[in-house]
Amino acid sequence: MYRIARVGLHHFEEPCLSGNNGSGTIFFSGCNLRCLFCQNYEISHEGKGLEVSEEELVSCMRYLEDSGAHNINLVTPSNYTNLLVSTLKKAKQTVKLPIVWNSSGYETVANLKKLEGLVDVYLPDFKYSDDALAWEYSHAKGYFDVAREAIAEMRRQQPHDVFDKAGIMQKGVIVRHLVLPAALENTRGVLSAIARIDKDMFVSLMGQYFPTPAVQGHSVLSRRLTEEEYDAATEMFFDAGLKNGFSQDLDSATEEYVPNFDLDVLKKIIKDNMQFVL
Repeated sequence: MYRIARVGLHHFEEPCLSGNNGSGTIFFSGCNLRCLFCQNYEISHEGKGLEVSEEELVSCMRYLEDSGAHNINLVTPSNYTNLLVSTLKKAKQTVKLPIVWNSSGYETVANLKKLEGLVDVYLPDFKYSDDALAWEYSHAKGYFDVAREAIAEMRRQQPHDVFDKAGIMQKGVIVRHLVLPAALENTRGVLSAIARIDKDMFVSLMGQYFPTPAVQGHSVLSRRLTEEEYDAATEMFFDAGLKNGFSQDLDSATEEYVPNFDLDVLKKIIKDNMQFVL
């Protein structure tokens, strides 16, 4: 069984994923990181969601395809890797959209090898080069080496970035990095590590950090990113020799862009589409 919290079109991913119609997101409950500042804490920390079968999950993918999605975007799927291997094999028999693996980046090469040939676009986070920060903020031991090796494996599986005529990515890797307050050296280390893997890799330099209620009293995380910090991070991108990327307006650092995890809507989608399948 799976536990999911949302199925729907999402228009706030990178432009080559959202396009005009939206990315077909499926948000899985739970996460293999415990980030203090998580913006989706309802599902990552609190486990909000519904249990669904493999058949129901595949029906949700077909629903997204019928809704005009450009891809099937599996959000925080890593806890379900072993289950998803068989599910994706079944889904690919009928669902013709690219499969996007939208993860924390904190996963083993051995698990990623199980996904070879099943995932078309890898969309990992690369949060930390500073392992002390990774432990303090996300309770992740040895994050840097784990994520670096994972992303190198993703690039091995998808060595070329392929786009259709409308500019929608069909195969490839986009690495996301969330710039955090007072952590520019952490950002420098992440960008340098990405460049050592492949300077042509697409990097999404995210400025959307905002403090959630859980960190309101934190000495650092209780404030938003400054324009000066984000500008410095952008300079680091070019200093690292990286060539392809996406930037964000700091106006995106708002709760308005956090998905709505309405389980009643999810129940209706599952019920309606299972009736159609049956």
